[in-house]
Amino acid sequence: MAESVVPAQEALASKDVQAERRRWWLLGLVITAGILNLVDRQLISVLKPLIEVDMGWSDADYGKLASLFQLSAALAYIGVGWIVDRLGVKWATPAGVAAWSLAAMVHGWAMTMGQFSAARIALGATESMGTPAFVKTLGSVFSARTRSLAFGVSNGASSIGAIAAPLVLPLLAVSVGWRGSFILVGALGFVWVALWIGVTRGVAFARPAPTEASPGTLGGLKVLLADRRTWGIAGAKVLSDQVWWLLLFWAPDFFHRVFGISAAHLGPPLAVAYLGSALGSVAAGWAASRLLARGVSVNATRKGVMLVCALMVTTVPLALYTHNLWIAAGLLAVTLGGHQGFSISIFSTIADITPRSRIGSVTAFGALCGNLAGMGIVFLAGQILTAGLGYAPLLAIASVSYLLGLAWLHAWVPKLQPLPEVELVSL
Repeated sequence: MAESVVPAQEALASKDVQAERRRWWLLGLVITAGILNLVDRQLISVLKPLIEVDMGWSDADYGKLASLFQLSAALAYIGVGWIVDRLGVKWATPAGVAAWSLAAMVHGWAMTMGQFSAARIALGATESMGTPAFVKTLGSVFSARTRSLAFGVSNGASSIGAIAAPLVLPLLAVSVGWRGSFILVGALGFVWVALWIGVTRGVAFARPAPTEASPGTLGGLKVLLADRRTWGIAGAKVLSDQVWWLLLFWAPDFFHRVFGISAAHLGPPLAVAYLGSALGSVAAGWAASRLLARGVSVNATRKGVMLVCALMVTTVPLALYTHNLWIAAGLLAVTLGGHQGFSISIFSTIADITPRSRIGSVTAFGALCGNLAGMGIVFLAGQILTAGLGYAPLLAIASVSYLLGLAWLHAWVPKLQPLPEVELVSL
């Protein structure tokens, strides 16, 4: 009897090792999909000098395209969460990658402003599947103890991609032209889909209980909006995402306005800021995983990491009062690092406390609210700067937003109660 137990234990251990290896393969694919999402989005801004000469664009035309992309992405969040939940872990991400890759390729064949506008709308709408699909995937295949690290590595790698893309894409355009760049980068998405299908072959992902109301039905929508957890997450996203959008759109102008940096020399200080974003993401994920491994509760871990990250952001107004460019860049790096740590804590919290059938919908609803808040702060920034008030009011808002976001989450969900884990099953 004892001899028969040993092979069984060895087989079980081997199966666990294979499942763990499969999880990290999936993380690698999610990271790659995130980079593709970012590159497809950035192509138009990086290649703008080439495209506007060929297409005869004005600055107003480019601004219209940027607005159409942002608006379509925000509106698409209304429905993509339901689509992600209906497709499930196995098919949501590849469906999203295939859709936005096709939309990216279409840019290469656009000949008129109307066609380019349609392509930007399609890209914005399809790329909005990325966030809910990534959160649902990582939240489903990683345990509460390791998912923070998975989210941290994923977000950190995307930040590195944001630094590398402007360096690589112009070289690609020199070789194949701007049209060829859109087509080639979009085609990489279909290579990714083939890899995903290969890696997930023989893997059964747990499906939500059939008795739960689908968020796509009227009853499911009522359940979604009646849940205090949904509003806790949404409010935290509103108060934190606005700072990300503020810095994304206005950091270059901040360096130019405050330190007199020309456009040609903006790259290094922006790279420092985004490097801080990557480091903060990984560090927060690692810290949360370590705390949970030591037996600290999910509630104390998530909110504790959020508190540290929120305190990091309180230093951002100091960037106005230093006369050293690199100290200011370092302060923005600390701020973006705090944002990313706060952000992955929210994503981890969604996966911790949300029923599996609603993870995509809750993530998309939070992203919708965060995007709308981002559009609001970007508009407000223009008004404040036009009025001659400078960046002080904006950085003051940013410095307290994360503390308010954590307070909001705690008010709506005083205790983060994790749901039972649903493991990835390898067949």
